[in-house]
Amino acid sequence: MTHTILVVDDERDLAATCQRLLSRRGWNVVTAGTREAALTALARSPRPVLAIVDRQLPDGDGLDVLRAALAIDTPVIMVTGYGSAATRRLALDEGAAGFLAKPFSTHDLLDLVRRIVGDASGTAAAPAILPPAPDAPRPGIHC
Repeated sequence: MTHTILVVDDERDLAATCQRLLSRRGWNVVTAGTREAALTALARSPRPVLAIVDRQLPDGDGLDVLRAALAIDTPVIMVTGYGSAATRRLALDEGAAGFLAKPFSTHDLLDLVRRIVGDASGTAAAPAILPPAPDAPRPGIHC
């Protein structure tokens, strides 16, 4: 059985890139470009095993989608073009399993997906380790 990932982003190119990337790795991917479409997709059966949600959507707040996903036990990776420490903290405090600031690398996205839900074949997820905050000091790099 192929598990579904919901990608919610109003940037069509980004949503399409995520869809291609995840589909090539065996995931069934559903996309939504609005808050309303995302909430509708979450209400469908079977529920997605993961939602990747943009913070700012044209018809509302991505945090609404995060809350709805968590209500049905679907973990969320929050993505945003506003990757401040405060935005990251808010998303994680609201229950996001991961956070990525745009632009993000495909490696970082795939790594978070694997850590949160495993792979499309059902292999168990690794313990969740979030990437460092953008403003966190990095070992070995000193200014």
